[in-house]
This record gives sequence, structure tokens and C-alpha cells, in this order.
Amino acid sequence: MITINQLKTEIRFDMDSEQGEGIDSREVLRKKAARVLGVNVSEIVDIRILRHSIDARKKPQLFHVYTLGISLRNTGAEEKVIKRCKSQNISRYTQKPYTFAVSEKNELKAPPVIIGMGPAGLFCAYMLAKHGYQPILLERGYDVATRTRDVETFWNEGILNPESNVQFGEGGAGTFSDGKLNTLVKDRNGRNKEVLRILVEFGAPERILYENKPHIGTDILKDVVSGMRSYVIANGGTVRFGAKVTGLETDNGTLNAVIVNDKEYIKTTQAVLAIGHSARDTFAYLDSIHVPMEAKAFAVGMRVEHPQRLINECMYGREHGNALPAAPYKLTAQTTVGRGVYSFCMCPGGYVVNASSEPDCLAVNGMSYSDRGSAKANSAIIVQVFPQDYGADGPLSGVEFQRKLERKAFALGHGKIPVQYYSDFRKNIASVGRSDADEKPCVKGAYRMTNIRGLLPEECEKAFMEGMEQFDRTIPGFAGNQAILSGIESRTSSPVRIHRDENLQCPTIKGLYPCGEGAGYAGGITSAAMDGILIAEVIAGSNSSAQDFALAAKSVK
Repeated sequence: MITINQLKTEIRFDMDSEQGEGIDSREVLRKKAARVLGVNVSEIVDIRILRHSIDARKKPQLFHVYTLGISLRNTGAEEKVIKRCKSQNISRYTQKPYTFAVSEKNELKAPPVIIGMGPAGLFCAYMLAKHGYQPILLERGYDVATRTRDVETFWNEGILNPESNVQFGEGGAGTFSDGKLNTLVKDRNGRNKEVLRILVEFGAPERILYENKPHIGTDILKDVVSGMRSYVIANGGTVRFGAKVTGLETDNGTLNAVIVNDKEYIKTTQAVLAIGHSARDTFAYLDSIHVPMEAKAFAVGMRVEHPQRLINECMYGREHGNALPAAPYKLTAQTTVGRGVYSFCMCPGGYVVNASSEPDCLAVNGMSYSDRGSAKANSAIIVQVFPQDYGADGPLSGVEFQRKLERKAFALGHGKIPVQYYSDFRKNIASVGRSDADEKPCVKGAYRMTNIRGLLPEECEKAFMEGMEQFDRTIPGFAGNQAILSGIESRTSSPVRIHRDENLQCPTIKGLYPCGEGAGYAGGITSAAMDGILIAEVIAGSNSSAQDFALAAKSVK
């Protein structure tokens, strides 16, 4: 197969109907590729889109940009075509397919136990079930259908279920999110592509395999995770909901059993600790039995909303209605107080959601459906915080720092999401509702207009405001009258890193594998799923996987 990089086609619009051409048809791409390669169209027998993005650098003139995989009828002629073209954008296709990296299968005394059913735990269970290990998957929350009902009850009636909410339950915290699938983790062995392939296998759209910034949406993700659960069960695995791991039993430093709901012992010598970034009670238990871990840096801030058309006009040069996808953005700033400020978990056409998981605490997140069809764009605008900011020592100091902020947010909103217009935030005055629907927040859950100045620590608040003003120079109106703040965004990543050794096990408990975002080794759906696959490889007998992933883990520090 031949790879063609940086193949561009202009995006054209019908200015009356505002309908764009969308992604080019295979026939259009086939003709374009034939011209680039200097071959007859009939010689091309297969064409694959390997990568797609939109180039808006010359806006309002916009381009599709493709990486294509081309197969010729005479495969022997492909090398001659590459040499004749003499272009850096034309080369032999060399992508390495993923293989489950096990040389000799481990024989386990008991089925491996996976604690947590977010992306890390679910993909680990999928791999182990696929290769005959009959894993036992334990989730403290409930199946995605029950969980969805519990979350909607919370949003509509304010009744929180501490074990079934936006943070806990089948699919993990990512289920009620935008479902972004991009990652900064290096992927030398194809785990990233394998994660995307598996998602498509269970119902995700094929475009996630090639889009530059793939996303899946919470509506599709729910069906995907339930499909993966069915696969695990059909291949010999066990899935249990309402099964909270409350203890570990060890024998001379080796795992012997996990304790469920304070009373049931499940014998195992291999357990994957994929608990997610909000399992604070489990962090406390691990600390009490002296599992090595440390407080780590993360970031806190506010959800910031704008009209989606404002973002579209800036990113695309003008609003194009439904002809183009809702535009995303990515922003970073350095401030005079020495803290970085950046956008995080940007949700085009999304909603701000109440993502609380503890009574009397309030945290927000962003969510969108697959169509990204709401009138608002939102993003977390967050400020770096470090262990020295937490006001205490110890591995759980970051957890307590989060709790203090969330309790303050709960009080400010009287139990509802506290909301303020940025123009009022700047003036330090309470906001009141506005009549224009375009100026109202797009929120899942009850909210209250108030004054949220003082919610962030003083230095973080100063950095936040500096960042907003800098971002306004990139996206005019970003710090304007239509910007709406909701607080507090405190669950950006785990405040804890659970140590693991060169074999990816807990240094003090052989057979216990800290995994995923909650353990501090991932930063989003895809990297958490990749870490779950990695741990499955190690449990199954891989000797090379731990070293292979050690450098990639640095990207989440």
C-alpha cells in the first residue's frame, strides 16, 4: 500500500442553503490520488482514509486535509510509483498492526479480578476475556442503563446516589463526557489504534479511525460499553455491579483475595486497580494499609461557555450552519504568577453537567452528544496546582484540596451549580438572570446565578483571569459579555499517583496492578484504555510491555 500525506481539497459551500460538501467521496479522492501518483484511476483498487482534518489557516477559505492509503492493482508497481514521484508526502505504508504481546501464556491459579469498569478496567477485561482468562470485573456502581436513570434523577430532582452518578458506574467518568478519543501518549505498538478499532467493533462510527480529533459522544458511548460488557460475559468473564472492593487480603506481601462489600472474599493472585480519579474512599483505604502513593499535581478552574457560533466564526472565518462540525479550540497561556492556564475537555455543541459524587460537594464537567448539537461551546479553563498548594502533607492532601473547593462551590450555589457571567466575575458582583436565551447557560442540573469570586485560591484566580484575557486576543469575545462561568472544575485528573514497579505492580503487594487515570497513569478515555490493555498483556505473560510503556506514562505527569 502507498501512503499519500497532505492531500488537500477545498471545501466548497452553497451560500444559499449553507450546505457543505462534507468529507469527499471515495471517487473524488480516487481521482485526486490518481493525479498525484500519475496512474490511471482504474489502477487504484482500494483507497482508505487514514487521517482527516480541516485546515482553516487561510480562512474563510477552508480545506480538507487527508492521509490516504492507496492499493494498486499491480502491487509490484507500487515501489516504482513511489520512486517516480520523488515526494516526501508519498511513501510505503508501514503502520505496525497491534498484536497481543504475549510470548508464553501465564497459567493463573484463579481468575484475575478487575476493580472498576471505566475505560482502563473495561478494556483490560475485554483483552483478558478474549484470550481465555475469564476475568471477574467488579464495579461499585451500576449498569449504564440504571446509572443513566440515576444521573437524570440527580440532574432533575437533586437526589444524589453516591454509588451511581457521573463519576461511578459502568463506563466510568468518561461515559458522561464529550467522549474525546485523542491522546498524547506515544503509540509504538498500536494500542491506540486497537482501542479505536474495538470501539468501532461495538458501535462507534468508523470516522473515529481517521479523524484528527475523534470523539464519540455520550449517547453512543453508552451502547459501546454495554456491548463490551456482553462480550466479556460471552467469553467466560463475570461482571458484577454494586460490588465495591473494600479490602485486600495478602499473604507475605502477595495478593491472596479481594474483599467485596465488607463481607465477601474473592480469591485471586492478580487484581487490577482501575478505580478512577474519584474513588476517594478507596484511596483512603489504600493509604491506611500503606500502599505507596503520592499527591500529584493537577489543575482546577471553571467551565466556561460561549455561543457555539462565536467559536465557529473565529475558527472557520464565518458561521456555516450545519455544513461543518461544531468547531473546537485549544488554548494555553503563561501568567505573571508562574502558573499555566489552559483549556481542557473542550465540548463543542455541549452541556455543562453537575458531576458531583459526594454529599455537600459540587463539581462540574462538560458533556456532549454525538451530534454536538447544542447552541453552546464549553471548556474547562483550568490553572495548574501543585502539592505545595494543598495546605497539608501526605498522599491524600490533593484529595482534601479538591473537597474544600467542592464544599465551597456547593455552599455558593446552595446545592446548585454556581454560575456567573464573566463580565460580573471581573467586577466582583453577583450575576442575575438575563432574558435573552442566548445568554443563559446550557446546563444539565439545577444552577444558581451568584458571585463565584473567591471560589478559587487567590493566586489561581488571578492566573485564571489573566488567561481569560489572553484567550480573548486569540478568540475575540472569549472574555466578553457572553462568557458564562460554572464552578468548580476540580476532577480534571487524579490528585494521587499510586506507585508501581518495573513490572507495573504495587511495590508492596505482588499481584496488585495500579492502572489507568485513577492510579495516575493516564489522562482520558484512550490513554486509560491503552493502560488497561497494557496491564492485560503483563498479566497474560508479556515481558516487554512494562518497558515499552514506561516512557509513554511520562506524558500524564
